[in-house]
Amino acid sequence: MHAGRRQPESGELRAVNRSSRAVRKVPAISAHFWAVKILTTAMGEALSDYLVHTIDPYVAVGIGGAGLLAGLSLQFFVRRYVAPAYWFAVAMVAVFGTMCADAAHIELKIPYAISAALCAAGLAGIFIVWYLTERTLSIHSINTWRREMFYWAAVLATFAMGTAVGDMSAYTLHLGWLTSGLVFTVIFAVPMLARRLFGLNEVFAFWFAYIITRPLGASYADWLGVPQSLGGLNYGRGTVAVGLTIAIIAWVGYLWVTKVDVERGSAAPASASSPAFSDGA
Repeated sequence: MHAGRRQPESGELRAVNRSSRAVRKVPAISAHFWAVKILTTAMGEALSDYLVHTIDPYVAVGIGGAGLLAGLSLQFFVRRYVAPAYWFAVAMVAVFGTMCADAAHIELKIPYAISAALCAAGLAGIFIVWYLTERTLSIHSINTWRREMFYWAAVLATFAMGTAVGDMSAYTLHLGWLTSGLVFTVIFAVPMLARRLFGLNEVFAFWFAYIITRPLGASYADWLGVPQSLGGLNYGRGTVAVGLTIAIIAWVGYLWVTKVDVERGSAAPASASSPAFSDGA
């Protein structure tokens, strides 16, 4: 054996090296991620409600569907994580996912509890098939087309489920929007604390928190936008949607310029938050 000659890699080692070099299509899990995620969920709720109450609901759903198609097409077209492309897709999922959940209740007369249960079952099915196919549910493994398909299917299901859960909390359980928002804020912190104190699985902690961001952001958006007769501050859904959109554009622009949320290889960026909200590679 010659000391200077590079030895061939085994099949398993080559697979590991390819995986570590693969370009990821999602951002690092940091405080930036959770902040923008909650803003998009709130914006999706406000914009969806504004559109369906301002124009023909079927036209509104068509606009939401077109936006979703455009957002996902752009996200699949780019070859690496690009902040505007990724967050535009998330925002469009927020809008269209809200419309789907609302339509199930308003048009099909499905109670929020049943709608939430159906969405939860659908999400569980996606996770099961995803895991059996790829042997991982980690967001850091999103480096192939097939895994990205599973990821966005799960994201859409979490938005629809979260919308139903948030509406069930405010309407069915009569908690109102502000109380619901506060309750979901506490629930959102649970996986972080459980991760630190009890070693909760990172992937489970991530997806648990991810699901809760939907009713959390939506509850606060409704509280700001709906009339006082419904327990809100009556700023108007359109005003809230515009304000949140401006905040999202500014924050994503910052991420795009600074690249602080770009994860390279297996190393997390310097700005990454506690591993309690990381899901591990």
